[in-house]
Amino acid sequence: EGVRPGGGPPAGGPGSGSGSGSGSFPSLFPPGLHGIYGECRRLYPDQPNPLQVTAILKYWLGGPDPLDYVSMYRNLGNPALNVPEHWHYVSFGLSDLYGDNRVHEFTGTDGPSGFGFELTFRLKRETGESAPPTWPAELMQGLARYVFQSENTFCSGDHVSWHSPLDNSESRIQHMLLTEDPQMQPVQTPFGVVTFLQIVGVCTEELHAAQQWNGQGILELLRTVPVAGGPWLITDMRRGETIFEIDPHLQERVDKGIETDGSNLSGVSAKCAWDDLSRPPEDDEDSRSICIGTQPRRLSGKDTEQIRETLRRGLEINSKPVLPPINAQRQNGLNLDRAPSRKDSLESESSAAIIPHELIRTRQLESVHLKFNQESGALIPLCLRGRLLHGRHFTYKSITGDTAITFVSTGVEGAFATEEHPYAAHGPWLQILLTEEFVERMLEDLEDLNSPEEFKLPKEYSWPEKKLKVSILPDAVFDNPLH
Repeated sequence: EGVRPGGGPPAGGPGSGSGSGSGSFPSLFPPGLHGIYGECRRLYPDQPNPLQVTAILKYWLGGPDPLDYVSMYRNLGNPALNVPEHWHYVSFGLSDLYGDNRVHEFTGTDGPSGFGFELTFRLKRETGESAPPTWPAELMQGLARYVFQSENTFCSGDHVSWHSPLDNSESRIQHMLLTEDPQMQPVQTPFGVVTFLQIVGVCTEELHAAQQWNGQGILELLRTVPVAGGPWLITDMRRGETIFEIDPHLQERVDKGIETDGSNLSGVSAKCAWDDLSRPPEDDEDSRSICIGTQPRRLSGKDTEQIRETLRRGLEINSKPVLPPINAQRQNGLNLDRAPSRKDSLESESSAAIIPHELIRTRQLESVHLKFNQESGALIPLCLRGRLLHGRHFTYKSITGDTAITFVSTGVEGAFATEEHPYAAHGPWLQILLTEEFVERMLEDLEDLNSPEEFKLPKEYSWPEKKLKVSILPDAVFDNPLH
């Protein structure tokens, strides 16, 4: 990457003119860029040539960085609203800048342009800082790589568990929430609409609260605490306290929210596995594949796509829970968890039921053994209390293979697990149906998952009459493919 003041055509754009009279304008200045620059110029008329980070080898030429540019502006804030001075970063490349299919398929002017959004970030300016730090541009490239590789788009209210200080310092700000940028308006370009999603840096405790309740609820709380973001949600990497330490009453708001609304988190990428204990051990058929003739068979592309699509889009339609959403990819320790968005819900009529591929039969299992690493295990109480007791479902998708484990409550439609056969497998995808009564009992038995400091691995929980066993194992077990 190179940093330079944006002097040439890519950065400065065609100045204040519209460029319509210039014959060479389209080749010099891609129309998709033009729309976004117009919005930047509206906000920063006095900064026509902002400092810019540029991908030296463009993504469409095989470079590693999907964002062609990240512009960096100085924002004076708004003292009347208690908004401090800060650096404002804007990405270029998640939307379609060129319209010639070199990166994004051109799909017309009515829908989204490219992935339909660009990322922004607001970083509090330190006293005496005369130029914006460039690390946020690398962070934005990392998120953009995730979007390009997984084709999962982001929505306002989503959260990203990053597990590392965003600026590689010692900061407590190690994860992100996403929200609408408070100043930038959606832009109509010749290639579709672009909205602006702002990254908000948060502490681990705030991320957990967003998982257990929902992202929008936590964003609202952050807006009310000036040092934790304030009305424009500005990230301060030096913040040393969580919102719950700054204002202990906020924890009550979250607890009440979880009780009333349950959790919006419907699936995570995780280190997990399952075994079918009902099968005799000498049967060498792997519990996560099905044999057709003698050919051991992984999920076909069609199955995987169908499950992934169902998982990605099978969010609550109206109020009926439908099975089930998930994220299939994990990059560089990035773990993106989707919250249902209204838009997705209404579009997902196809996911009301999964039609199993005719070659894979659904198997009923007598007895199952679930295995999780400690981080995934810590989410089981959230899965039970925040999801199943609210009539919803929760999915763990293995980051190392095809395996997926979905917990469903009795009210979920489209599940292949039933009350008569609560454990059912469809290839490597296991569903477990739990009654409310059993969930309550499991929550009592799993109480110590909430206090990780007293935890010794491996740890086993067992419900013999339900023929269910859960083990919490060290990470290394999942890193070894033969486990």
